[in-house]
Amino acid sequence: MKLLDNGYRLLPVFLAMGALFYQSHQPGDSFTLPDIDSIDKLLHCLVYAVLGTTFLFALTPRWKRRRPVLAGWAAVLFCLLYGIFDEFHQALIPGRFAGLDDVAADVVGGVLAVAGDWIWRRWRMIVKLRGGPHHEPSRSG
Repeated sequence: MKLLDNGYRLLPVFLAMGALFYQSHQPGDSFTLPDIDSIDKLLHCLVYAVLGTTFLFALTPRWKRRRPVLAGWAAVLFCLLYGIFDEFHQALIPGRFAGLDDVAADVVGGVLAVAGDWIWRRWRMIVKLRGGPHHEPSRSG
């Protein structure tokens, strides 16, 4: 049983990683964030939720169905490891700084991806059990 699909399912992962790498490579004075408390942590969560979602998408549906807990842990671990790499990379860029709080936000993003995937799968199962999205309840009487 294959863990990862070939080709197209990996493309979103590489695109997300490339976008993160590109953004992390920008000097600290090249962009400004809105003056909202903890906006950088929120952005880390959202971006890593996308990364975690792309990772889960790259897993073969059969493997993910048979090992959902392991798939979730793998996605969170992937976000953790890429977050550590990203922070190390940022530390080498002028005006950028590394922080464990950013890595923590990255992990939370991975957890959000897993939670979103779980909710999505449960919703699809409920819809399927009810006979599809256009199922109307039978009328008695």
